[in-house]
Amino acid sequence: MWLWLFMAACCLLIPASMIFFGRKYANDPPKQISQWSGYRTAMSIKNADTWEFAHRYFGKAWYNWGWWVLIGAVVCMCLCIGSTEEEVGLCGGIVCATGCIAMCIPILMTEIALKREFHMDGTRRICQK
Repeated sequence: MWLWLFMAACCLLIPASMIFFGRKYANDPPKQISQWSGYRTAMSIKNADTWEFAHRYFGKAWYNWGWWVLIGAVVCMCLCIGSTEEEVGLCGGIVCATGCIAMCIPILMTEIALKREFHMDGTRRICQK
């Protein structure tokens, strides 16, 4: 049972961090472009406009994906209650690996959105209707 509790806690760290930082970035992105923290890619650090757009978009995506990862982790770990240590370890490892993959998907989504919204020099595209 102790291993199950430990694995469940480890599996919940990923979605909890996604939800926490997603909410933080979506509602209050860092004001200045930083070398040390935040969503930092070549496109997102072009200027203040790309920086804010990237953080808000990425934050919303991470927040939403975090809830789905949390639900999946809770369901999967609940199905492992009473299993052997090997089964709990395998289930926990799969849940953590899946969570890590789910953390990366919003990065791809954000980069696609940045390229759709901005030119390569960081100026905003103008939609003509």
